[in-house]
Amino acid sequence: MGTMSTSSAPGPAGPLPSQGHRSLADQLRSWPDDRLTALLRERPDLSTPAPADCAQLASRAATRSSLNRALDLLTRLELSVLDALVASGRATDAQLVHILDAEPSAVEGALGRLGDLALVWESDAGLRALTGVAEALGSLSQLHPITPGRTADYVGPLLAELSTAARAMLEHVEEASGEADAGSARRGISPAEAASPAEELLSRGLLVPGRPRLVRVPGEVQIALRGGRTTRSRVDVPPEVATSERDPAQVDRAAAGAAFEAVRRVELLVDHWGIHPPIALRTGALAVRDLKAAAEFAQLDESTTALLIEVAAAAGLLATWPDPDGNPAWTPTEAFDAWCDETAGVRWAQLARAWLDTERLPYLVGTRDDAGKTRNALDPEHTSRVAPEARAMVLAELASFPVGHVVATGTGPASVVARLVWLRPRRPPSRAEHVIAALAESGHLGITGLGGLASYARALVTGDDPAPLLTPLLPDEVDHVLIQADLTAVAPGPLVRERARDLHLVADVESRGQATVYRFTATSVRRAFDAGWAAHEVHAFLADVSRTPVPQPLTYLVDDAARTYGTVRVGHAEAFLRADDEAALTELLHHPRAGSLGLRRLAPTVLVSTTPLDVLIPRLRELGVSPLVESIDGTVHVSRPDRRRARPRVTRRTADARLEARLAQVVTAVRAGDRAHETRLAASPAGSLTPMGSLAALREAVETSRTVLIDYVDNDGAATQRLVDPVRVDGGWLTARDHRADDVRQFAVHRIRTVQPVDEAG
Repeated sequence: MGTMSTSSAPGPAGPLPSQGHRSLADQLRSWPDDRLTALLRERPDLSTPAPADCAQLASRAATRSSLNRALDLLTRLELSVLDALVASGRATDAQLVHILDAEPSAVEGALGRLGDLALVWESDAGLRALTGVAEALGSLSQLHPITPGRTADYVGPLLAELSTAARAMLEHVEEASGEADAGSARRGISPAEAASPAEELLSRGLLVPGRPRLVRVPGEVQIALRGGRTTRSRVDVPPEVATSERDPAQVDRAAAGAAFEAVRRVELLVDHWGIHPPIALRTGALAVRDLKAAAEFAQLDESTTALLIEVAAAAGLLATWPDPDGNPAWTPTEAFDAWCDETAGVRWAQLARAWLDTERLPYLVGTRDDAGKTRNALDPEHTSRVAPEARAMVLAELASFPVGHVVATGTGPASVVARLVWLRPRRPPSRAEHVIAALAESGHLGITGLGGLASYARALVTGDDPAPLLTPLLPDEVDHVLIQADLTAVAPGPLVRERARDLHLVADVESRGQATVYRFTATSVRRAFDAGWAAHEVHAFLADVSRTPVPQPLTYLVDDAARTYGTVRVGHAEAFLRADDEAALTELLHHPRAGSLGLRRLAPTVLVSTTPLDVLIPRLRELGVSPLVESIDGTVHVSRPDRRRARPRVTRRTADARLEARLAQVVTAVRAGDRAHETRLAASPAGSLTPMGSLAALREAVETSRTVLIDYVDNDGAATQRLVDPVRVDGGWLTARDHRADDVRQFAVHRIRTVQPVDEAG
């Protein structure tokens, strides 16, 4: 009877609505505003059967959304002032100044800002909060409404009458949540009849009825317990950031060095992926093994490599694109080539802005989620809408430091978090992680150095161009190296792009830094030969790029590699033909109708063909040859129909998800059909093609990366027109992205009757 249990906040709203529109509107009233706004934006049809209900809900969602956005911009002081006004119902400036633990001038300034945001308005009885503010605000200080006519001075004598146990109980409830379960305590009794601490409080009005089965501490009692203030601490003094002194020139040099390294390693890594693009996972993320390989190539740790990869993707330098096998792979974009042609300062500015604006969270890469799985780089799920704001606020805070001051080591990052919490209290708990990550990532990217904001990076805060300020701090590019007798070459500075690309082809990078060291090996020299260089071209390049004489060991290395290069030749062939009768193969090789088969003699009894096997065999039979197919081991191959298996369903979709997916498929198919119709009208009449004709047209489309319209006959004999982007032609099958299905599919070449190129303008 003498104990109480404190209460917790209620849980989230109920389940998803799934039935009629009238009941749907009733259920939507309990939805969070963000879900309601998103639903009405994506499904405007829901308002048709019940326009009044849904219009009311949409209006309510829009109002609350604007209120939340305004409240999100307030500091702790401004929120505390608004919280006190909501608890008072209405109050004058003097009353608010009296109960707030802040300087009067600070309270008046906060009221002016709240008025500018239209969150408070002045009535005849005093200031009042805008309707809806109380619900949107919640309770920053857990301050309950003040009972009209009762003040903290009125409550003082009542508190003095309490026993020690009752006073301790009241303070415990007030410090917890301000609400409690009164249990079996009697209500409506006089103080003289009270037989327990709870009844002492109830009889004096120090606890009043609240939510069902609960009692609460009135606001005037809370203010009295807090020493006549609405909060237990000052609300107008923002936390100070712990700083230390540092030479601004040192900060700029350290930041510029990191900026240069970030630009150079992004260029090397993205350019490397242009030759060896890593396959994207089904989610679109980068596999762990590919991140490790990238870190080893860039000679960085995995977290820094993940940051550079994420920033490169955010800057539009990387995107997924089908590889020759049709698998999506992370590949450089066309914007990467234009980016490489810019100066180092301009390239860095593009990366820095991309990092500042992206909602991606690179610091999560390598950590584990709630299920214990490692988070991958470029995973589309690793985003946060408040991340760009956190980065911008961190840079703005660093920019406010006096010249020569930087974030102190150790306690500095925590103090930055505390200050930003005061500036924007209405943020999720993950904001602290965003702030700490922003401080670390800005250092890796060269925005900050030694804990301070670089002078050129202040332009990012003001929205100006930092490139002209950064360029004088970067090392000058050089066009030469110093080749040494130990088969190494030292670049005394950053090489110009053309020299660097050629040198990367002939030599391997041994160490990176302000002076990059390259090593020549037989493998690296053969790599240049594979790219089409001749031995004399390698010698000429080495003599031209080196400021020192080319040492004799390197000359011998190039000559030895050229002497053994090409002793074994490898070519392309789709099929081979062999026979004991040389005359039969000779007759076939010179047959007037065999010119399109791409036959070439390798030996008296062996021919090779560039035609796929499933197309070659029927063509040979048309020429009167009865071929026998061999297996890989040379035995006779007996073909039989493949057994087919259905793909099991691994996920279940809700009715709304199925509807959205079906609508997306219909829209894609309709657009593809419209474009196919326009292409057929614009194209000249074309007759049916032979399999070889289809192969030639499709291979040309693959080489030119051009969209084509194919006339395709399916297994049921139905003819359809498909707009496709050919990816590769192999084994008698066309692998292409089908515009109608918006997916990569395969088409049998012998079922393609016509192939029409699509005009780029269409």
